[in-house]
Amino acid sequence: MKNKYYDLVDQTFDFPQDEFRTEDGELYFHDIPLMEVIKQYGTPLKITYLPKITSQIQRAKRMFNVAIAKTDYKGTYNYCYCTKSSHFSFVLEEALKNDINLETSSAFDINLIQELYSQGLVDKDIFVVCNGYKRQQYIENIVGLFNDGFTNVVPILDNKHEYFTLDTALENPSQPMKLGIRIASEEEPKFDFYTSRLGMRYSDIVSFYEEHVKPNKKFTFKMLHFFINTGIRDTAYYWNELSKCVNVYCDLTRVCPELDSLNIGGGFPCKTSLAATYDYEYMAEEVLAQIKNICSNREVEEPNIFTEFGSFTVGESGATLYSILDQKQQNDREMWYMIDSSFITTLPDTWGINQRFIMLPINHWDCEYQRVFLGGLTCDSEDYYNADSHANAIFLPKLQKDDPLYIGFFHTGAYQE
Repeated sequence: MKNKYYDLVDQTFDFPQDEFRTEDGELYFHDIPLMEVIKQYGTPLKITYLPKITSQIQRAKRMFNVAIAKTDYKGTYNYCYCTKSSHFSFVLEEALKNDINLETSSAFDINLIQELYSQGLVDKDIFVVCNGYKRQQYIENIVGLFNDGFTNVVPILDNKHEYFTLDTALENPSQPMKLGIRIASEEEPKFDFYTSRLGMRYSDIVSFYEEHVKPNKKFTFKMLHFFINTGIRDTAYYWNELSKCVNVYCDLTRVCPELDSLNIGGGFPCKTSLAATYDYEYMAEEVLAQIKNICSNREVEEPNIFTEFGSFTVGESGATLYSILDQKQQNDREMWYMIDSSFITTLPDTWGINQRFIMLPINHWDCEYQRVFLGGLTCDSEDYYNADSHANAIFLPKLQKDDPLYIGFFHTGAYQE
């Protein structure tokens, strides 16, 4: 009878997979025997498999460069890593081995870049794309970075007020500062609001540029920024918003010939299920094909493309490991496994945005399984995890006397700190 945990996974998914396999009833992550790691370091434990970061960056570069060749796209591709997804030094050091640029979202991030430069990890010709709502300190740090010789720092205007504050802070520059503007995209109908809080309205951008930016010799307008909260998805909604953005880009090039770059933000998904299916290659090619087609119809040169992948870059490198301390039968149908930590503090997205991750046992794959609920140590009623991304339930091996069960949440490398 096939009633072991391995049988459940084998019958539900295509397994083993690239990063997961089992040996003698125990799970290996990128060929790392996780039980040996637990024996050495204990739980709860967070680990990062650094080579995955490099492979994801190279994968994206390869996909977009292949798409450029297939579509005969005339612009270049530029990969940015958004530091907010993980600020750890070992993550940034690994990412920066791959000839990338950086995206920031706070004043702190500028200090981080200055520290990276002092360590010889970045050069002053790196592109630094500065997003987010910019208070005085953030703007002063951006100007300081530019005055220090980082000539490819590109503040992306989130609102009109930022421009005037930036203009005041930037005194007598030796050369114009590159400038970008973010478009306030329309959200999906299911959102609580219609238009993104980030960026300027489509209808305001061209007139704002002509009235304020064009006559100002301190700045040169180089980048239009666009991002959709749902990410890069093959939906009519996404293609419609992309089309509107590219048409604004074409409108701007009529009055701003120096504009040459389109930043499509992030949006490549991180794999959160063993059943995940996403055609990255198709989407990269289709995005470029759509942009090229619109530009061709408008008789405009294709822009250089920038992306800002965060979760895609670091998400799949991370794993969070726990011990099961005990089980509690609360009624006839609900069995609780108690972990040796709190989801609220160590995997905040699980309760904050109801995020689901790949969850697998580390050992006991050769044991029978049952449906369970996972509970954290705190007395907070939200400190639990009760469903996988592919099903509205969790199944784990039954507990064995004197042989603890360990579990892992995988692809947790982004936004969990």
